[in-house]
Amino acid sequence: MLGSSKLSQIIFMLRTRTTSPQKGRNLVVGNIHVLFNPNRGDIKLGQVRIFLERAHKLSQEWGNIPVIIGGDLNSLPQSAIYQFLTASELEILLHDRRNISGQLECPPQQKDLKSRDENVARSLMYRWSDEELRLAAGNEALTHLQHDLKLYSAYLGVPGSRRLRDSRGEPLATSYHSKFMGTVDYIWHTKGLIPVRVLETLPINILRSAGLPSEKWGSDHLALVCELAFANDGTTA
Repeated sequence: MLGSSKLSQIIFMLRTRTTSPQKGRNLVVGNIHVLFNPNRGDIKLGQVRIFLERAHKLSQEWGNIPVIIGGDLNSLPQSAIYQFLTASELEILLHDRRNISGQLECPPQQKDLKSRDENVARSLMYRWSDEELRLAAGNEALTHLQHDLKLYSAYLGVPGSRRLRDSRGEPLATSYHSKFMGTVDYIWHTKGLIPVRVLETLPINILRSAGLPSEKWGSDHLALVCELAFANDGTTA
């Protein structure tokens, strides 16, 4: 199982345990806590890019083994950063650096980026400085960002109640405090792993009545937990 917690960035190789030591399986596990500041989308995107590059590199070094990543992205499901993880690419200049995480204007149920008129979007080219592009993409001449992991959201892979999930299948809210309520935490996996079950989050009405943090829940984030199985043999990760 993998829980989503607030770490800056950590990636390691893990060998699963089975009844037979010879049948253990290797996988890469990574966890990240992306910068909160909504105005610094360049730094946020750069943190995610480096994190994915390192996870992919470690996977390749161990023979293209499966990858599980999780953490607090400080980005909504409607955001460009979420789009970058799911689509494996992003045209940077189509997005405002100050709201690339969606935190400033997107309520939990707002339409996602793909539903917008593409012709209108392409006519709105935002200005990024050379330094901002270096932080985001690693090179000021690079504006089309790509990563080499094909990622799937664990929560999208396990159907849940409409009381607890958005139209996409992500939790309606993983964080709640006086200034924000929405989803910013995720668990992702690559091909070769299948999500078996997930820990559901709390209903919105409970969050509003109880508040976070509280004596019962000591954080302003809810825990995300997923049990996964290897696709070809049913071994759990």
